[in-house]
Amino acid sequence: MGYTDMQDWRAFLRSPVRPGVLATVRADGSAHTAPIWFDLDGDDVVFNTGTGTVKGKNLARTGRAALCVQDDQPPFAFASIEGPVTLSADLDEVREWAARIGARYMGAERADEYGARNGVPGELLVRLTPERVVAKDAVAD
Repeated sequence: MGYTDMQDWRAFLRSPVRPGVLATVRADGSAHTAPIWFDLDGDDVVFNTGTGTVKGKNLARTGRAALCVQDDQPPFAFASIEGPVTLSADLDEVREWAARIGARYMGAERADEYGARNGVPGELLVRLTPERVVAKDAVAD
């Protein structure tokens, strides 16, 4: 019995669509976690957040994050990605990715709605570049 190395963590993150849990570090050193919607751009994990959110402030201060995505059905699987982040407030870029991510989770017919809602001043586009990936299949086998 033991974990099996996942053959393709990118495919696992792409399909089926699942939320992830993002981990950042607060100024006092304590952990902060929050569910996020995301997409991939090559190896980068891309998501939106607000500049005034706890995660937005943490990301701007530390420049790092970790993301865990799991399959919560037996035999269970997960991928954990850690690395540096880059932040962009370019509204065209924020809006484009907000629409793309909205379509991924809510359907193409709602892409424009999510792009308009999340592609506004005060929102950021975040790119998490994998530095370390741990991805396992068949956790319960």
